[in-house]
Amino acid sequence: MHSVGLVDSFAEFKDLKNIDRATMIRVLEDVFRQMIKKRFGTDENFDIIINDQSGDLEIYRTRTVVDDDDCYSTALEIELADAHKVDADLNVGDDCIEEMNFLEVFGRRAVLTARQTLMSRIMELEKDELYKKYKDRAGELLSNGEVYQIWKNELMVLDEDGNELILPKREMIPADFYKKGDTVKAVIYKVEMVNGSPKIILSRTAPVFLERLFELEVPEILDGLITIKNIVREPGERAKVAVESYDDRIDPVGACVGMKGSRIHGIVRELRNENIDVINYTTNLPLYVSRALSPAKISDIKVDQTEKRIAVYLKPDQVSLAIGKGGHNIKLGGKLVGFEIDVYRETEEEQGIDVDLDEFADEIDSWIIDELKNIGLDSAKSVLAVSDEDLVRRTELEEETVVEVKKILQAEFED
Repeated sequence: MHSVGLVDSFAEFKDLKNIDRATMIRVLEDVFRQMIKKRFGTDENFDIIINDQSGDLEIYRTRTVVDDDDCYSTALEIELADAHKVDADLNVGDDCIEEMNFLEVFGRRAVLTARQTLMSRIMELEKDELYKKYKDRAGELLSNGEVYQIWKNELMVLDEDGNELILPKREMIPADFYKKGDTVKAVIYKVEMVNGSPKIILSRTAPVFLERLFELEVPEILDGLITIKNIVREPGERAKVAVESYDDRIDPVGACVGMKGSRIHGIVRELRNENIDVINYTTNLPLYVSRALSPAKISDIKVDQTEKRIAVYLKPDQVSLAIGKGGHNIKLGGKLVGFEIDVYRETEEEQGIDVDLDEFADEIDSWIIDELKNIGLDSAKSVLAVSDEDLVRRTELEEETVVEVKKILQAEFED
């Protein structure tokens, strides 16, 4: 049978992005069978053949030959006289197979209606396939999206298959600027159905975006040797990343920063010069807080687990460092550790509380003091704030030595 308007449009949608050829043929056949059922009451004795290259359509109807005047069902039976018009050699009881002229049987109006139904079905199917493709990909990195259209509050970005994704202004870093045709890197943030159509939202401000960038730049993270425990961000301003290594031979901070900052520089450029602090994760809360507020040096910490608040005491020259530009350092530090952090300036009397480790040279061997200084602990309170287990792990000191040193330091404050 010759192709008709319904399948002339095959070329228009056979190359749709998310629909495979087998699914396309199945939908086409389903539309034709619905038309046949409506016209003849059944489609069980019809065979539909669609050429998936050209879109040509052939429909064959099979009916049983019966004696003249014995035909009870014109849909399933054909009288002998009519069967001879198809094939003169047919006899009663034979199957009469005839090719149907689609236009003559259904008419052009029915064909146009079916074509509209077909296109609607195909578009719905494409939407469903696009949703299925992306619904489980939230958190994945889109590394080569192309900016296709720019609106006031969002960008339309095309993926490698030409699917339309949305990057809202609120999910962009303040310093982001794109022109049509630019390549954009973002994370698939959210996938939802809006009025029956899938909407794939991208983000460059979500913490998971920074996490994916670290996975790209730091092979140890992708291999599982280093784990990112937490990420907090003020997009375009500052970020803090807590990392932990399960292999004592690997320095997680050094691995993430890279030789002369080679690894982290690429991430900083992608984030429009966002400052990134990479710190060692620890379960020792005071030490974790101290690291989270770096570069400020904390004199004393008081933790209120009930109220989830932490009071930190600093020398006057360290307060501005703890708070940071625009308050970002103190704000992100609190988010990182999961506590509200209150900063207190030490009075002159309070500042005299802590004691430099060198003051204990008569009671503690110099090599032990050097071991403690090598890991950044240069005062009595800074040592007391670290757990025995961490001190043993981070230094060459034995547990008995650590216990004895802490007794000496604690005695100073008790006196």
